[in-house]
Amino acid sequence: MLQTQHMHQQDKASGPKIGLALAGGGPLGGIYEIGALLALNEAIDGLDFADVDVYVGVSAGSFVASTLANGISVEEMGRLLVSRRGRPQRFDPALFLQPNFPEYLRRSSQLPRLLLEGLWGFARNPLKQGLLESLSGLAKAIPTAVFDNQPIERFLADLFSNRGMTNDFRQLSRKLLVVGVDLDTGEAVRFGSPGHDDVPISQAVQASTALPGLYPPVRIGDRYFVDGGLKRTLHASSALDEGVDLLFCVNPIVPYDASLAPPGREKRHDSLVEGGLPVVLSQTFRALIHSRMIVGMAKYETSYVDRDVVLFEPDSSDSKMFFTNVFSYANREMVCQHAYRTTRRDLWLRRRKLRPILKRHDITINEAILQDRDRHFTSALSRRPDPMRLGNYKNEMTNRLDDLLDRLDIIIRS
Repeated sequence: MLQTQHMHQQDKASGPKIGLALAGGGPLGGIYEIGALLALNEAIDGLDFADVDVYVGVSAGSFVASTLANGISVEEMGRLLVSRRGRPQRFDPALFLQPNFPEYLRRSSQLPRLLLEGLWGFARNPLKQGLLESLSGLAKAIPTAVFDNQPIERFLADLFSNRGMTNDFRQLSRKLLVVGVDLDTGEAVRFGSPGHDDVPISQAVQASTALPGLYPPVRIGDRYFVDGGLKRTLHASSALDEGVDLLFCVNPIVPYDASLAPPGREKRHDSLVEGGLPVVLSQTFRALIHSRMIVGMAKYETSYVDRDVVLFEPDSSDSKMFFTNVFSYANREMVCQHAYRTTRRDLWLRRRKLRPILKRHDITINEAILQDRDRHFTSALSRRPDPMRLGNYKNEMTNRLDDLLDRLDIIIRS
């Protein structure tokens, strides 16, 4: 999908303001975003996603956006989180899949009291309510989540403690907005905006990724927050409200259209009902969040008439992204390469429409890169930013990555 609006402020002295909005989609949704950004970074001259003006991240997208805003390039994230080639893989995804034992113990300790209360209530007035209704209070002993999200916060806090990085929104040289949802009001909150910029970035990401059922709500101050994707998928308006002229959006989660999928092993089912409850729930969830995104994108045409918004996402016939378990980190290389190729193909097919839009913002498509069909995402990992264009902020990035890997070793082994 592409929303195109003509820019009225062609001659801004400061040049065009560019932003990036990243949606959620579980761990592999974040990997898909890395693959897509690798393709865009490589094939669009004059653009580097580690050096744009505004970042907006929701759920898994907040993890990627917060690292980019801290100066870690997409290529470095690819080398660290995805590629098995070259440097031995030291990142352990089990860090983010640790059982929520503290809450298991706390909730289970309430069982005897809740059981006695239920039985006593039934014994006092058995005609008023049945036994099952009397014992409904036992639901309070059910944990709110399967996994513990404290390791996510600790990992990012440690990551952002490296030199040249920060865990403070106010100290970033770029604008970062991380979106969470207030559990008790249902309202979206933009962490990093005035009044919400004193929250550590690591804690904001922890809140934005707290998908109910998988991770517990995150307490910040006297409020509890959950996954930012529950309100909206992209929250692209957060970047547009910051005055962005050109906004790139990446959304890894789309509903699947089985009728469009090519026949063969990748199609899996003629009807998704054949896949059982998990497939039906996945399609329902994707359809709900994607429809809200489409409505929001349509509103931008009238609400932000002087801006350009470009969206990259999988095709609706993309069976690989639909049927791959979003929590299966073992598939990360396949997903990254798939996103890399899908985005390159999308960019090539839309090059004539995109060329004048990007030109308005002083960036161009490198068609020679796109015509090289043998390229792999690992080819993009060797790309280095131009230190003259990005300034001293990027000069020590290679050394910083080495420090980060050493620190990760300590975290994982402890």
